[in-house]
This record gives sequence, structure tokens and C-alpha cells, in this order.
Amino acid sequence: MFFKQVQQNGDNFSYIVADEAVGEVAVVDSSYNAGEIARIIKTENFHLKYIINTHGHSDHTAGNEELCSAFGSRTVAHRLSTSKPDVPVDDGDVVHVGNISIRVIHTPGHTPDSICLLLDDEVLLTGDTLFVGECGRTDMPGGNPRSMYESLFNKLLKLNDGVKVYPGHDYGLKPYSTIGEERKSNYTLKPRSLAEFISFMKTP
Repeated sequence: MFFKQVQQNGDNFSYIVADEAVGEVAVVDSSYNAGEIARIIKTENFHLKYIINTHGHSDHTAGNEELCSAFGSRTVAHRLSTSKPDVPVDDGDVVHVGNISIRVIHTPGHTPDSICLLLDDEVLLTGDTLFVGECGRTDMPGGNPRSMYESLFNKLLKLNDGVKVYPGHDYGLKPYSTIGEERKSNYTLKPRSLAEFISFMKTP
């Protein structure tokens, strides 16, 4: 699997995921990195099949139009997304890029349409749900701390400790982590009841 974390403009991460054997590629969260993404795709002679958005905020979708126009690709997002994706998905759906399986985990909390993407059960792209050392905000339109609790504690923390975590923003001490490392060191994942977590998220 060809896998590359791209950060060209600002603190947003984009991801390029490709099956090199067949030359098929997906971009996750095009963001403000479309120029660099296009350069890499052309250099590697890949066919861009999908642009997948972890949620509909503009800082994650900003490069969609440019890449779709350049490569004729289709957009993928949760069925609740206001971005009106070409391919709407829901929890448990699997998207294939060549022989790579990308499992959709619906993780509302930051937004109702937030998803995380599990690549071949080894790599987790977490968008704005889980960061290195932090979790996503729930005080923006559509945010919900109750949903974030369910997404973090009853979905993401059920994954194996060895799963690598690649977030949507460069907010941590390093650009990636693992579920195990976050379980141990991320203060937002400290064991709490639902009521405690809701109070914690509302504390300035």
C-alpha cells in the first residue's frame, strides 16, 4: 500500500492511499493541499478513483473541485453530509481502492456526518474526531458531546492498540500515533462516565 500524509498549506493533513499494483488511489480530505496532491498523483501515474471526506467542513473539502476537475474522480462522504457526495456511505460500509479495503466508521460528535476510515484494519484516519493528544470540538454547529463520547469510547477505543492513528490536523506533538498510545496519554480519553464527559467538554 502506498500511503502518504500531505501537509502543504496550514495545519490540515490530507492523505493519499493507493494500491500500487493496479495504480488506483483515493485522497482523504483534499483540504488546501490539492496542488501537492495532484503533483504526487501525476508523478506516480496513479488513477484517482475517490476523494473521501471525513466530514463536510470547508477546510477538509477545499480541494475537491480542483481534483475532481483534473482527474474525473468521484467524491465519497457520509450520507448526512451537506456536500452531496457522489457516493454516500454509512457506518460499516467498505470502499475498495484496488485491493485495499477502507471501512467506514460513523463517528458523529464534531459534526453529524463525521466518519473515520480504517485501512486494512491497520491504519485509522480520524479526521476531526480524534487528534494526537486531543479530540474534536463539539461546540460548533452540529457538534454533540454525547455523540462524541459514543464515538470515542464505544467505537474508536474498541479498536486494537496497534492501529495507527492519523488525524485531520497537525495539533499534537507528532503527526501520528496509535490507539494504544492515545489510550494511555490522551487526556480527553481518560475514563469518564457520559455525564462526566459532557461536563468536561463544556468546561472552558
